[in-house]
Amino acid sequence: MSNVRNIRDKMPESEKITINLGYVDLGRIDLLVQEGFYSNRSDFIRTAIRNQLDTQGDTVSRSIDRHTMELGLRDYSVTDLEALRAANEVLHVKVVGLARIHPDVTPELALATIGSITVLGALQASAEVKAALADRIK
Repeated sequence: MSNVRNIRDKMPESEKITINLGYVDLGRIDLLVQEGFYSNRSDFIRTAIRNQLDTQGDTVSRSIDRHTMELGLRDYSVTDLEALRAANEVLHVKVVGLARIHPDVTPELALATIGSITVLGALQASAEVKAALADRIK
């Protein structure tokens, strides 16, 4: 019997956030929901965020280019990090989106190959790897 688990089954497709809104803004959102413009408050907020991100898209793209950041999902496997260690290279992770260090990466391998981590979004790694790299995570 295989002891392999599918990582995708355990990954949420979104990150939950909490925001504080004034009563008037909340009332205006509720009115738009009541009038059928949006299915619920979350639908309104997601739409507003997407519209704002679309408006600022060029600025975000230029910033990503300037900082040579990767956009989207970036996986780092044992194979990737072993290749870096063999080449005596250090990785500086810069991701806008989701940076994922596979669960089979040991803290020792991560320390030997990852010089810094900057993630605008979310970082997924084992608690041990996160603890080992704590001083390198910005």
